[in-house]
Amino acid sequence: MIPLPAGVRVWLATGYTDMRKGFPSLALQVQEILHRDPLGGHLFCFRGRRGNLLKVIWHDGQGACLFTKRLERGRFIWPSPAEGVVTISSAQLGYLLSGIDWRHPQETWRPTSVG
Repeated sequence: MIPLPAGVRVWLATGYTDMRKGFPSLALQVQEILHRDPLGGHLFCFRGRRGNLLKVIWHDGQGACLFTKRLERGRFIWPSPAEGVVTISSAQLGYLLSGIDWRHPQETWRPTSVG
């Protein structure tokens, strides 16, 4: 997991993105489509057409970072383009990167003691 400083937001680029793009092209997409500053310290996530590949760009104040994750099975849960710009919490990012539905994570049932 990426150690996120306090106040950092996580933005999802809805729809799908050409996964051949690197940091410069994705940063341009952040500026033109999301209307955000890609060098502002926030994380921006992009998903490929198949849904099993995710790229995250982040400028940590010292340099540009590009993280990539491919799921061996399943797909990343992603908002539709109609939902517009979507921001999630760092906890939801953890679920997303694990392939878990970040919109509705379920708690496991725990038995209560009888007494």
